[in-house]
Parts: sequence; structure tokens; C-alpha cells
Amino acid sequence: MPGIAAPLIAWYRDHARDLPWRRPGFGAWGTLVSEFMLQQTPVTRVIPHLEAWLQRWPTPAALAAAAPAEAVTQWANLGYPRRALWLHRAAVEIRDRHDGIVPRDVDALLALTGIGDYTARAVAVFAYGDRHPVVDTNTRRVLARVVDGAAQPGPPGKSDLVRMTAELPDDIGEAAVVNAAAMELGAIVCTARSPRCGVCPLAARCAWRAAGYPASEDRRRRQAKYEGSDRQARGAVLRVLREASPAPVRLDDVLPTWPDASQRDRAIDSLIADGLAEAADGALFLPR
Repeated sequence: MPGIAAPLIAWYRDHARDLPWRRPGFGAWGTLVSEFMLQQTPVTRVIPHLEAWLQRWPTPAALAAAAPAEAVTQWANLGYPRRALWLHRAAVEIRDRHDGIVPRDVDALLALTGIGDYTARAVAVFAYGDRHPVVDTNTRRVLARVVDGAAQPGPPGKSDLVRMTAELPDDIGEAAVVNAAAMELGAIVCTARSPRCGVCPLAARCAWRAAGYPASEDRRRRQAKYEGSDRQARGAVLRVLREASPAPVRLDDVLPTWPDASQRDRAIDSLIADGLAEAADGALFLPR
């Protein structure tokens, strides 16, 4: 068994958090929805939204039958609302191309809107039990520290999949556990800013620890300040549209007191360009 697999499996069985998508019978659709929601969003914020979403749309066909505006409205304050549109489009594609069943094949999953290397393999592994490398930011950080001796990982790339594959046991079930365990370890122990090396199951194997915790360049992209940003303006416009939906809102009534009118207009234009809003007859509304 590869060097990090055995201790990761033992640690995970004792320390894994009880999360909805890890429970038996959660299903491929629930896994797919959870992965969309978890992109750049904390677990604690996702759980109530996920439960409400799956109660409203328990299958891809149920979501596909709804208007895109309903998906954007239900997304509420999860952030990055294009994910709601992408998830709706993926549901339509699953209904039309795959008879309403979330596909198992990684290439078929990659062909769906909004799905990349991580999400495709996460569904194939965690919902269907196949053997693939699943690599997120947390996994990359664990590999960088334990294997490379670097404080932070370099830019993501296809090589991450190759590196994680080398750490997976041949047994399919154990490989799935190692994938989940590496992500969990990065999320709650081998964290970006305050790693808890004293309780890490890989401490004895960690090249970064052995080297004395050398600093390395932190090349993670810093997110711009939200307050006063165009992102804040976009969110404010979307909030107005969600509260009014399905009714349209006159353009003159969209944030008329916003302190920067040009920023408000940019926000409206960008939402239209992204397909998150539509304009007609002097009014703005969520996509229909």
C-alpha cells in the first residue's frame, strides 16, 4: 500500500466529519449538487442550502423542468450565482442526454456544463465507487507538504491527477477512502494558515516537517475586497431581481440610490452577459 494510504485510512475512519454527502445512499445527483455548491463556499453554509435544494428538486429532471430563474433564486446567498445556472443547464443535459440519470463515465461528466476535472471524478468516485484520483485545493496542499516539502502547492495542473494516482491503493474501496481522507486532512488538520502538525497522521512521513517547515511562496490568488466592489453591486442587483421574481423590475428601479451609478450599470451589463439576467422593454428580470 502506498506510503500515505494506510495512515490516512485509519485516521479518516476515526475523524471524518458526518456530512450529508458522505452518508450511505446519498446518490449521484445529491453528490453532484453538493460539489457545485462546495466550490469556494464553506461546508457550514452549504448544508442547509443543499438540503433545501434536494427537497425541492430531488432529481435532475425536476430541476430541468423549472425555469432558470427559480434556480438562481433558490441559490440565494451562496455566492458565485453562475453556478446555479450551470447546474440548471447540467440538469437539462442529464435529462436530455442520459435519460435523467447522472452519468458514471468521467468523460460524459466532463461534457456537462460547469463540470471540471475535480467534480467529474468526485461524482465517479464518491457516488459510483470507481477508482480515480480526486484532487481539490486541500489535497494539493497535503501532497505539496508531505511529498514535496513545500509549505504551499504550486499552480494546479494535470500533473496533480498523476501524483494523486500514485498514492491510491489498488483496492477500489480503499482508494475512495484515501481520496476523501486527503481532502479531509487538508480541510481540518493540514490547513493553509494554521496546520495542526501535532495531530497529523502523516507527520512522520511529512517532508515539509522533516525539513523544518521552510516557507515557500504563497501563490494563491488573493480575492479583491468585497465592500464597494463590482461583485457587491452584482449581488445587490441579483437580490433585487430575486425578491421580485418572477415579475420584472423597471431598470430605473434597480438600485436607484446606489452610490456609483456607473458601477451599477456595469453590474447589470455583466449579469446580462453572464446569462444571469435578461432585459426587455425597459425592465430587468431573471432568466426565463
